[in-house]
Amino acid sequence: MLVAPSILSADFGKLAQEVEAICEGGCDLVHVDVMDGHFVPNLTIGPVVVKSVAKAATKPLDVHLMVENNTFFVDLFAPLKPKYISFHLEEEKHPHRLIQKIRGLGISPSIVLNPHSRPEELEYIINDLDMVLLMSVNPGFGGQKFIPSVVEKAARLKDLILRKNASALIEVDGGVNDKNIHALKNAGVDVVVAGSYVYGSDDYAKAIKSLQI
Repeated sequence: MLVAPSILSADFGKLAQEVEAICEGGCDLVHVDVMDGHFVPNLTIGPVVVKSVAKAATKPLDVHLMVENNTFFVDLFAPLKPKYISFHLEEEKHPHRLIQKIRGLGISPSIVLNPHSRPEELEYIINDLDMVLLMSVNPGFGGQKFIPSVVEKAARLKDLILRKNASALIEVDGGVNDKNIHALKNAGVDVVVAGSYVYGSDDYAKAIKSLQI
């Protein structure tokens, strides 16, 4: 299991040190939540701050866009060369076109599904994706409680990936901890985002390692 701690739960007063700490603690990716105050009722960080995050990070960035006007934000963050850029299917009228654009920029494209969205909606684009991010909370705020139905949803997505002979990874974001990590692993999940579980712990490395099963 790959672990991508979300800096949304970090202490922004010492953000560079917080990013360095999770990288030294053995994380696999650094998850960056970008919110515009429109698609979700919260505002987070722009490319100037993420540029500093990228400088501090020794692991690849995993940028999760929770925004309206996805193309505009892809253009903003692409110069930082993250490993992944994820956008929400619910907000995109032309997902296939945007997937091609992201890949053309040398970045791995990923689509996000909100808790109510069905994995079967990805059937005709799953082979074009490098990752699918399943929200296991409602997007917008950290520290929320895990929605258990995402385990069954992940298993259905895994079946779709296998049936279509696709190679997309499955990522889950929201309320992930050492109590639900085994169920997620058994459902076929490859990557987990953990914010408050990692940054709320006294030992970042220990918390990260407990999820790398």
